[in-house]
Order: sequence, then C-alpha cells, then structure tokens
Amino acid sequence: MNEPTIAEIRAAARRLDGRVRKTRVIDLTDLARDHGIAVDRLYGKAECLQHTGSFKFRGATNRVALADPRELAAGFVTYSSGNHAAALAAAAIAAGSTLVAVVPLDAPAAKLEAIGKTGTRLVSYDSLTQDRDAIATQIAIDEGRTLVPPYDDYQVIAGQGTLLLELLEQVGPLNQVVVPVGGGGLIAGVAIAAAGVQAGPRVVAAEPSGADDTARSLVAGRRVGNVTADTIADGLRTPIPGRLTFPIVQRLVAGVATVSDDAIAATMAALIDRAGLCVEPSGAVALAAVLNGNVPCTPQDRIGVVLSGANVDAFRFEALTSAWRSRGH
Repeated sequence: MNEPTIAEIRAAARRLDGRVRKTRVIDLTDLARDHGIAVDRLYGKAECLQHTGSFKFRGATNRVALADPRELAAGFVTYSSGNHAAALAAAAIAAGSTLVAVVPLDAPAAKLEAIGKTGTRLVSYDSLTQDRDAIATQIAIDEGRTLVPPYDDYQVIAGQGTLLLELLEQVGPLNQVVVPVGGGGLIAGVAIAAAGVQAGPRVVAAEPSGADDTARSLVAGRRVGNVTADTIADGLRTPIPGRLTFPIVQRLVAGVATVSDDAIAATMAALIDRAGLCVEPSGAVALAAVLNGNVPCTPQDRIGVVLSGANVDAFRFEALTSAWRSRGH
C-alpha cells in the first residue's frame, strides 16, 4: 500500500463508523486563559475516552477490518508499550482472531493488565538490550502471523487520520491542531487529513523533552534515535521516528514543541481538576505544550489538542500529580 490519501482516510472513517466511539470534545478555553494563553477557542479531543482508552483503537480497527481471511486465521503479532497492543487485541478478538504482543519489561501495570485481560499472549523484552521489532518479526515468521507495527503501517496511519475529520465535524474550522508524537502514526494520519481538507489546520507536534527524537530528527533532516528516553510519558518513548511516518512529518508538520515532565504532570492535574478527565502522561503532552506557551498562537486562533490516552493506574496518577503539587504549585 502507498502512503494514504485523504480519500483513503475518508474511506477509513466510513469503515470505522459504529466501530469506534465518536469521542467528546472538551472546551478548554478558560483553562488556556487562566494560563495566560489568549486564544479564541481551545478544544480538547478526548481520545482518552475511546475504546481501550486511547486513539490507537482507530488505527488497529482499520487494519484488522482490511485483513484477509488468511491473516485473520493465522492471527497477528505486534510490539507496543501498551496502548497499541490493547487496541489491536480488542480489534483482533472482535474479528475472531488472536494476537501476540511484544511488550517492554517496564511497561505500566495498567497497560499490561488491559492487554492481559483479552487473553493475548505477552512476550516481554528489555528495551535497553533487545530489539522489539526483531523479536516480533521472528514470531511472525515462526507462527505465520501478520506483523502490525504500532505506527509504521499505512492502514494504521489512515485509521488514525479519522480523528481529525471527526474533530472538524464537531467544532468546525481550526487554525491549529496539536498532536503528541512518538513513532508518528497519529500525527502522520492527522497531517495527511489536514492537508486534504479545505482550509485545513496547521499541524504541530508535541513531545516530551526527555524523548525529543522527532524534534532532533527534523533539525538533522534524517531520523535520529533516542539513546535513552527519560520521560514519564511512557507511550512516547519510541526509539526512533517511524520509517514510514517521518517523511510525512517532514513534509506536512509545521513544527515541534517539547515540554518538560513537570509541565506534563501539571497538565494531568489541571485536567482532572478542571475537566474531570484522567489522562496518562502521553495524553497530556499536547495540551501541556499549549498551556506552557510553547505553541505560537494568537487571540484569533481556534486550536484543537489531542488528549490521546487514559491508561494510567490510580496509584501512578496520584504519585505523578502529587509530586508536582508538593513542590508548591
């Protein structure tokens, strides 16, 4: 398959109708103004309320929906820090298929529990010494399964792009949309969709400063990896931007804003206090970038941010936000 077009993203949206949730949009304009950010409107797309707790369900469901009978019979394999594996497991089971998930040893317990509940077979690896892609590829060879990477798959990218079409349908035109970036599947799909609609919004990436491989890669003009990814945003600790996604990001994304872990934790606290939304650290990154003034905007701007996931257990959520509050904030 070639890089998806806006027509293919629209087709994915029709395919996913009734299979994915049309997630709520939260008006965060007052929160922005309280942080000194003057905008006309700031909207949060609450993908934290999506099936399996993240936007990943869109791409996974689209990929499985396009699988042929042989692929469904043999099953799938993937590697993931958690959210993609949970989403792909749910999509595979709904289609009568199975999944093997290669997951890091330090994956959050909430994410492992969500995957384990589906009956998916988990294969753990050490992210510092082992290659997750190689492990998953070998399983695919040995068992005849189809490998579905979390972001380097054009059908997954097309599914993720449906998020922007849905957001624009809900709130009307936007000047900017800010999207968290790890491997790049979500932002690649959103950027293609934005480029394909009339007067589409400027697309800005947001990533933690401790895992800023996309920002450094754009400066270098080539993919540059993280030697270590030191951030609380575990969903964005990708080793390197995606092979398929990075050229799309280079071509269509306007820029990258990086944010500190402190800012991420503060935004998690603000969302639970002001909007009653529990988001995982990765899900708070895009909003954190806006609230910290890292995304240039004007008082006339209508901005959307993606609140990408909710898979954090109560203990970790409390630990992260309490640590931030205890520093006198």
